[in-house]
This record gives sequence, structure tokens and C-alpha cells, in this order.
Amino acid sequence: MKKTAARRDFIKLSALALGGLALGPVSAKAEFRSGLPLPGIIGSGKKLNIVCLGAHPGDPEFGCGGTMARYSEAGHQVTFLYITRGEASDPQKTYAEMAALRTKEAEVACAILNATPQFFGEIDGNTVLDKDKNAEMEKQLAALNPDIVFTQWPVDGHPDHQVTGMLALTAWVHAKRQYHLYFYEVNTGVETMGFTPTDYVDITSTHEKKKAAMFAHKTQDPVNTYNDYFKPLEEFRGLESGVKQAEAFIHFKAEGERAVILGLK
Repeated sequence: MKKTAARRDFIKLSALALGGLALGPVSAKAEFRSGLPLPGIIGSGKKLNIVCLGAHPGDPEFGCGGTMARYSEAGHQVTFLYITRGEASDPQKTYAEMAALRTKEAEVACAILNATPQFFGEIDGNTVLDKDKNAEMEKQLAALNPDIVFTQWPVDGHPDHQVTGMLALTAWVHAKRQYHLYFYEVNTGVETMGFTPTDYVDITSTHEKKKAAMFAHKTQDPVNTYNDYFKPLEEFRGLESGVKQAEAFIHFKAEGERAVILGLK
């Protein structure tokens, strides 16, 4: 009953999102048809440093694990930077116990996706966005020297997701937009809000690997979480982009790459 209701609610919310898509960048589907829009997945020749931020262990895997798998399979370096260790996710356990459990789950998931786990050191449910944390993020990203950064969309019902998105955005601005910045979605309609994609990635070939990484997070009820939220989301984004399963992103472009309204200079 829960599964059916969740799917029905998602379809309603997705219909609203699809209406909003008409107001989004008109080139999104054309870019997808002409090849994968995200740089470096195929045919670039250059090995890239990819950094994917997530508020909690599991957020990068559930949000864009298929895309990260495609990058690692293409020989690129992928790092997952978790803002917290998910300390507050079970009131029946201490923060130390949950941190140990979820850190292990993250390590297993990263091994499946051939990604390197790192942790930023904030506390689950009590993340901070201030001048000092912005400086720390800027320093940590500079050390990783990314070509592309993925992060959570900050228009989100979860405060930790909001902080994660804004930390990445602020660091990107302070770095003078020297790398690509993409936002990904999680639990659209329940947590992520107002998400109108600019780019899509076909994850049909890496879907099973992504699913294995998601299911490594055993403390997060992965089977029901996947079936109720992420399976319909992947299929819906696939329908939008003309493939079986896809992940969607919002690309923040550098100032010189801004799109223009058709018919106007």
C-alpha cells in the first residue's frame, strides 16, 4: 500500500515538473540526443577528476551513482565527499555507532563504484554554513583539483542537503568558476524541489552497479527507498530523455557560457 501511494504521489509531482520543463533550457534533449552532455564520459581522451558531494552516505550513490559509475568505467578519478557520516539516522544508536556503520557502508558502496570516499567532518542534522565552513570547503576542493563537481540541489526540504549545495556553490564562485558545477536530485517532490534538468545521462548500462552501491547502505532501508522513490525517478527521467533509465542534472555554466533566449542577442 505504501509503495502504490508513493508511486501515485510521484506521478502527480512529476506531471507538475514536466510542465515546468517547458520553461527550461530548450536544448536539453537535443544535447542528449547528440551524445552525453556531461564532459568526459566518452571520447574525451583526458582523465578527469570528478568530485561528488553528498550530505550523508548514500546521497551521491542514490542521486547520481549511475553517472559516477560511467565516469569510473571510463577511467576517470571519482571522489565522493560526504559532508557528514550520517550520525543522527537512528535514535536507538549513539552517534559514534551510527557513524561507524554508515562509514563502512559508504566504503563498500564506493568500492562498487570505484570511487574514493572522503569525509568533510560536519555532524548529521547539525550542519553549518558559515564563513569558516565555506573556507574549509574551498580548501578541500582545491586540494582535490576537480574538473567537475557534482552536488545536491540546495532547494531541498532537508537542511543538510541545503548546506551541501551551498557549500559547493560558494566554493565554485570563490574558485572563479574554474570547473564545471552540476546539481543532482534526491527524492524529488519529497525532498528536492523545483528541479528542472538541463542535462541527462543514460544510466541503463550502469544501473545494476548503481543499485548494488545503493543497496550497500543497509541501514537506510534501501529496497523500499529504491522501489518507492528512485526506481520511478530513474524511469521518469528516462522517459524524458528517450532511454530506459536516466539521471538528470542542472548545470551551472560559467559566465561566458550562459544561454540566451532564442531570437534575442
